Amino acid sequence: MGNADLRTLAHLSDVAWDDIAGSVVAVDAHNWLYRYLTTTVKWTRDEVYTTSEGAEVANLVGVVQGLPKFFEHDLVPVFVFDGGVTELKDDEVEKRREAKERARERLEEARERGDSIEAARLEARTQRLTPVIQETTRELLELLDVPIVEAPAEGEAQASYMARAGDADYVGSEDYDTLLFGAPYTLRGLTSKGIPELMSFEATLEENGLTWEQLVDVAILCGTDFNEGISGVGPKTAITAVKEHGDLWAVLDARGDHVPNADRIRDLFLDPPVTEDYAFDVDLDPDLDAARRFVVEEWEVDESEVRKGFSRIEQSVVQTGLDRWT
Repeated sequence: MGNADLRTLAHLSDVAWDDIAGSVVAVDAHNWLYRYLTTTVKWTRDEVYTTSEGAEVANLVGVVQGLPKFFEHDLVPVFVFDGGVTELKDDEVEKRREAKERARERLEEARERGDSIEAARLEARTQRLTPVIQETTRELLELLDVPIVEAPAEGEAQASYMARAGDADYVGSEDYDTLLFGAPYTLRGLTSKGIPELMSFEATLEENGLTWEQLVDVAILCGTDFNEGISGVGPKTAITAVKEHGDLWAVLDARGDHVPNADRIRDLFLDPPVTEDYAFDVDLDPDLDAARRFVVEEWEVDESEVRKGFSRIEQSVVQTGLDRWT
């Protein structure tokens, strides 16, 4: 189900930073990181984040620029990283790979004709979370004492589980699929300017008159990352059909339609692979000097690009109001 479809169903409201201060946020790490990665690449000269050996670590610039927002508002981020991709998502992954390949081809054409604006836009679209980006992001977060949880599968599912278990107050993600994974509250806009947007799971169900299972059924009828939707079925039609017939199976029977692997897809949202084997401390003790050396000296990032971010983190650490920092 596309983000636009889910947004039409979601209960959303603005929330003041002061109202969520002191909270723990389970961050969908890949979602958060990818947004900062693409923004950095789009607006920053590549020599700023490219090492002498040709490794690109724009992620380090993005992490240093993005983390201060949490600390300045007394939020403890717990970064939840994706594990293996479920085989049911293979088609979606392949589509994204093909889209990136097309973007790379257009990028070369833009460079050849000297169109720097189009080239910057397309270069951002070709980014992927390489092994170097994955490893250096984790290392930097560890130096800053930011907790990390490794999910067995979908990071969104693990973060949502942690919130349902009471180990996090919110999930942090720009995607709406956290609704399907049952996250009680999701904070959106953590990579944007302004105040966050709060998405409520229970309020969404109540407003649409649906159970959790029925919400997932509606999503499957419209299409998810794991399946194509039924042709001609949008959110309103799907809700009407589910309410009339009761569940996904009855709707498909009534329409004479079929969704491959529907039972497995349903289970992936309602009972996804997650782990209970995690623990983290919310009293953070970052080693800022080591983090600076790691970014600027070891990975040769232009110091001017991360100076402000590190300064903001340091100011947050010394503020007396942030009791979570040791």
